[in-house]
Amino acid sequence: MQRNDLGKLFGPVPGSPPVRWVISDGLVGYEDAVAFMEQEVAAIAEGRSDELVWLLEHPPLYTAGTSADSKDLIDPDRFPVHATGRGGEYTYHGPGQRVGYVMLDLKRRKQDVRAFVAALEEVVIGTLDDMNVKGERREERVGVWVRRPEKPRLPDGSMAEDKVAALGIRLRRWVSFHGFSLNVDPDLTHFGGIVPCGITAYGVTSLVDLGLPVMLPDVDIRLRNAFERVFGETVQVPAEKVSGLPSGIS
Repeated sequence: MQRNDLGKLFGPVPGSPPVRWVISDGLVGYEDAVAFMEQEVAAIAEGRSDELVWLLEHPPLYTAGTSADSKDLIDPDRFPVHATGRGGEYTYHGPGQRVGYVMLDLKRRKQDVRAFVAALEEVVIGTLDDMNVKGERREERVGVWVRRPEKPRLPDGSMAEDKVAALGIRLRRWVSFHGFSLNVDPDLTHFGGIVPCGITAYGVTSLVDLGLPVMLPDVDIRLRNAFERVFGETVQVPAEKVSGLPSGIS
């Protein structure tokens, strides 16, 4: 079954509490973010915390997933490089990019990793659709892509495509962490220090690059609506009310 058919509905079992929805201001350090995710994943797995989606920005950095190839790190001195346990290869995080760390208990939903990835893609595709942008899956490439008919065609004659969102997850005791990154208005030149996700034939874009004059709060509203259509109810929780949540820096 293709991913397009897998990710439409991923709701929790009846009676589950809503997913906490938390947005951090400022730039959150990567190691601090991972440490917090580790803490929360353990608490969710043990039933001590409700599920959580955490939206944030990072300072400029590269992360290397479990499939990263060192030759794809073109400029290792450009930004800090963090090895991480998520799936995937090299990616960039930085200001103007909305990172969504998704901590869900798949035991309460569906214990199907491929369907979960498709559901996260569905959230991004739904968010883009709400802004009249057509995001698409590619079976051979994880992430969300947009066609660029205004660009030169590829050597094989096919239409140019750019990635607008990357995905990479990890599971522990069937609780997810890491998640997705959606390019709203990052500095796209910063992707030049890596081969993003190990793919050389296609480029990287952002919502602003596509001509949408949007800001992170505009996108956050649409992300939440799209998330609820796929995963169910959320409840907004102020960042200062979440124990151990790292503070962002300006």
